[in-house]
Amino acid sequence: MKVTLLVFTLNELEGMKAIMPRIKKEWYDQLIVVDGKSTDGTIEYARQQGFQVHVQSKKGIRHAYIEVFPKILGDVVVTFSPDGNSIPELIPLLVEKMKEGYEMVIVSRYAKGARSDDDDLITRFGNWMFTNIINLLHGGHYTDAMVIFRAYKKDLFYRLDLDKEESYAPEKLFRTVMGVEPLLSVRCAKRKLRVAEIPGSEPPRVGGTRKLQIIRWGASYLLQVFKELYYWR
Repeated sequence: MKVTLLVFTLNELEGMKAIMPRIKKEWYDQLIVVDGKSTDGTIEYARQQGFQVHVQSKKGIRHAYIEVFPKILGDVVVTFSPDGNSIPELIPLLVEKMKEGYEMVIVSRYAKGARSDDDDLITRFGNWMFTNIINLLHGGHYTDAMVIFRAYKKDLFYRLDLDKEESYAPEKLFRTVMGVEPLLSVRCAKRKLRVAEIPGSEPPRVGGTRKLQIIRWGASYLLQVFKELYYWR
């Protein structure tokens, strides 16, 4: 089973310098830094370290996925944030869990034995709310349906139509660009795919600034989750 590690960046130089040296080469077969046109030296640092770098042509995290997926050589994709929120030492555990035959494994911040040190009251409530709505409406069994730190089979991205523009229709209404993780969680639940979680705490961010658009993303995801009741099969 070959593993591709996707590292998403946008002005994360401080975090990259602190986190990337902790990632061992034997944990992956391919590593791609996917950058949203950083201006703080993140791209230059990544290239100096010998990492494969893809600089997005279109803004927004969803476009990062759509643009980079054709470059992926692995059977399994691990999506990772180098801002300090994802613990790199959990990557081998994530991959080992995938080897048990799961379609997707999530590093849950809210599973027993884990915690988030980066949450505030609003983000914690939002994560709780969306996870429970997804479980209730679509038959999921998640404790953390929103987190980026997870592993899944590469072909899942295409099987679940995550590359299709129509899957993200609420974007136009709220003038934003959504992420893929909530929809990935929803459609795995709807298909009743074999999914697991492992506990993994979320440390505080290292440098940079939070990119979260609470109002626009929250409204978009909420509409998307309810829309899935009637549209994608």
